[in-house]
Amino acid sequence: MIYLGADHRGFALKEKVKSWLTEWGHDYEDRGAFEYDKDDDYPDFATAVATAVALPVRQSLGEGGSLSNGSKGEVSKGVLICGSGIGVAIAANKIKGIRAGTATSVEQVRASANDEDLNVLAISADYTNEDSAKKIVKTFLETKFSGDDRHIRRVNKIKDFEK
Repeated sequence: MIYLGADHRGFALKEKVKSWLTEWGHDYEDRGAFEYDKDDDYPDFATAVATAVALPVRQSLGEGGSLSNGSKGEVSKGVLICGSGIGVAIAANKIKGIRAGTATSVEQVRASANDEDLNVLAISADYTNEDSAKKIVKTFLETKFSGDDRHIRRVNKIKDFEK
């Protein structure tokens, strides 16, 4: 499942992402905003998405678990959008089990998904054009975690901070 969230600055781009996900055959759940509201707050949507993404990991592998250890299971991902992309990433990373990052290029998101097991992508609505955003989202969804020992070791070191 792909979970989506955006504040007012990311609302229009989130609606585009929904159409791309449908086009690509992905199931998704919109966690808000459900309408444009210039006074909404990005942490509300970031934590709604991050909590949803983290839940299957905790249920299948134990509290704070990660699929980075090579376990089999359904992997949920999230896409968050705000003006900078950074605010939603900061908020999402407060949720145990989340590895959120802001990406501005296909190469950057590919490396982060492959090496850091990125499970929430944050996009800047103000600094990312629609064509780039589409390529970034598609790459995020298609790139699998490498499972290389060195990457597992590094992700596990990050997980240790959550204890």
